[in-house]
Amino acid sequence: MGSVLAASSPNPPPPTSGGAASGLTVPPGFGMPPVIPSSGEASGQEQEDDSRLPNPGTFDECHRKCKEVFPMQMEGVRLFVNKGLSNHFQVNHTLLLSTTGDSTYRFGATYVGTKQMGPAEVHISSKSIMVGDIDNSGSLNAQIIHQIANGVRSKLAFQTQQQKFVNWQCDAEFKGEDYTATVTIGNPDVLVGSGIVVTHYLQSITPALALGGELVYHSRPGEEGTVMSLAGRYTGSNYIATLTLGSAGAHASYYHKANEQLQVGVELEASTRMQDTSVSFGYQLDVPKANLLFKGSVDSNWVVGATLEKKLLPLPLSLVLCTFLNHQKNKFQCGFGVTIG
Repeated sequence: MGSVLAASSPNPPPPTSGGAASGLTVPPGFGMPPVIPSSGEASGQEQEDDSRLPNPGTFDECHRKCKEVFPMQMEGVRLFVNKGLSNHFQVNHTLLLSTTGDSTYRFGATYVGTKQMGPAEVHISSKSIMVGDIDNSGSLNAQIIHQIANGVRSKLAFQTQQQKFVNWQCDAEFKGEDYTATVTIGNPDVLVGSGIVVTHYLQSITPALALGGELVYHSRPGEEGTVMSLAGRYTGSNYIATLTLGSAGAHASYYHKANEQLQVGVELEASTRMQDTSVSFGYQLDVPKANLLFKGSVDSNWVVGATLEKKLLPLPLSLVLCTFLNHQKNKFQCGFGVTIG
């Protein structure tokens, strides 16, 4: 519900390592060395951290852990090649051959800026990240993320479609010790009087409970409106339960980590506008000795999906097989992917 830009990078970067700046993501191949405090500072920080509430993360990530368990749909043949040119710069190529739609080629690039905190310090913190990709029709997706200060991050994202400007948004994120606040402005037009403003706030009430809300205001000539929703997330030792309620509907998710190999997730989504409710169940099975990762899902609309990923170590090569079957529409989709790098 939070993002007003329906564009994303074809290869979303994984979570940052310990030394990266708070709130930023670092693509594969970019390591950030951690800060190693002195023993006296470490013991004092541990005592203070015990009495402080943790940062709850961002509002958009409330259901992320559960969604990661479900397989991603893919159709046709997909080839992804990732190449790191330096510690700061990498490029990728994506070729998609489809039997139902147009075949596309995308070229992407990622730049990670660094800053040395002092001549005698080895800590390097990421201050800026630029991610973008363009396809063969001229459609461009780009994001610029900059860490303004400790706990303050800004992001600018824009999208073009077939060489025509479509969307752009800018947002600012403020991270405190026990809260996160975000303000997003999408497609503002002062002359016409249109635009979208989205505000998020998430607060840690206890070490396990976080509460927050989302407020969306949209305006265009002759029409304006506001949509509000509230969210709560409870984090246990091996599970996460999240509920989002608003005038647009409800979204509930439950994530459970059974052991190191098996993770399961359940999602319930109810839309008041579409007058529709769906329930989905997904699971992820990891077999590290065989370098296999299996994901499966089934929902109340009788859509069954599964993905199987095999890493061919020590080669930087991964194979992915994806299948989805919609029993109600009698529709079957199959995809095969190869990732190099």
